[in-house]
Amino acid sequence: MATEKTFYLETFGCQMNAHDSEKVIGTLEQQGHRQVDAEEDASLILYNTCSIRDKAEQKVFHRLNDYKALHKAGKRFGVLGCVAQQEGEKIFERAPYVSLVSGSASYRKLPEMLARLEAGETRITGLDDRQTDETFETEFTARQNPYRGYITIIEGCDKFCAYCVVPYTRGKERSRTSTSVLEEARRIADLGYSEIQLLGQNVNSYRDPEGKRSFAELLAVVAEVPGIRRVRFTTSHPRDFTRDIVEAIDAVPALCDHVHLPVQSGSAKVLKLMAREYTPEWYLERIGWIKAARRPISITTDIIVGFPGETPEDFIQTMDLLAEVQYDGVFGFKYSPRPNTPALVMIDSIPDAEKAQRLQVLLDRQREIQRSNYAKHLGEVMEVMVEGFNPARGQVVSRSSQNKPVNFTSSQPIAPAPGSYCRVKITATHPNSLVGEAI
Repeated sequence: MATEKTFYLETFGCQMNAHDSEKVIGTLEQQGHRQVDAEEDASLILYNTCSIRDKAEQKVFHRLNDYKALHKAGKRFGVLGCVAQQEGEKIFERAPYVSLVSGSASYRKLPEMLARLEAGETRITGLDDRQTDETFETEFTARQNPYRGYITIIEGCDKFCAYCVVPYTRGKERSRTSTSVLEEARRIADLGYSEIQLLGQNVNSYRDPEGKRSFAELLAVVAEVPGIRRVRFTTSHPRDFTRDIVEAIDAVPALCDHVHLPVQSGSAKVLKLMAREYTPEWYLERIGWIKAARRPISITTDIIVGFPGETPEDFIQTMDLLAEVQYDGVFGFKYSPRPNTPALVMIDSIPDAEKAQRLQVLLDRQREIQRSNYAKHLGEVMEVMVEGFNPARGQVVSRSSQNKPVNFTSSQPIAPAPGSYCRVKITATHPNSLVGEAI
């Protein structure tokens, strides 16, 4: 009797990596593999990796080392995603028991690579250079999220920000046709999903290869798919953020009233060093468009502190921008050098303790801004989508259209199912969440 083909897949990183894993799972299942929940039960162990964060590759190698003893039991290992693309065949040198190394642009070749693996090959690579025009389509996607369907509409990045490894691991920008995006949106709706999230490293850099629709027009038509009640998108780049995106959110109720627009710094000098190719004034003009919308739109951002050359005065300018915009959420990071990036040649002279101190100051101030922003929702009735249940607190976990977490109680004997909608009256607020009662 043939041995059952089983696989274990662990995902590191962002929503795009999580969606990539859905594609990998679907492809493996289509090839006759069955997913299991533990490395010990799998014949093939895969790690889908992210290289954005500091020491990402070390974390992957530590995980590989933790389980290398399983190699003696005949199990095979594969490293997928950004660290695979970044490190390439060096992975075989550091972890000789790894049999498969594949970047995200090569997932369409997975069936062929799996066949070679099963035929006995021990070192297989799928590494595309950044010039590839092929985007992995989603014909075998196995959707794992119970309440949200993801669609990657654009892969890669042409921006080459000085600190960022994405152009070197994900390749150049490649957009899918609006026709194929719309077809997938309809398939997702047919599966029972009512929320769609459009994904891209720079999602609003989307350029329809068919020339039919702008990004804003694509948002609108996806939101009009029967059965879809919410459409989100992430992450936007300020250089490609246009006024018609705000106009679309105003005009189409199903487009969620939330924009994530990374600023990275409030200093014109630091933005130039980062090669962001916009000024604080340019960025604030776009914030003005968002704040002038008829619907209140929640704004969140990313900020890096301690970039090479950032002075205390530059950091103060970032704090000034924080105070002016009044974000609903900030993802703050200390600068850390990433492989292959232009910033590697810059002198990183700011001590880590100083970076940590700046980050703490920023996060403390942002917490107070959020405390004030979230408090404005007290007494409001809002529609939320259920994401789960927290038995320890006896609360339903949900999210508002503005992407704010809402934890609420319900008088119903059975908690509402993930993906369902409820109206909730907000009875308490915290800096990072809202609390309420179902009505």
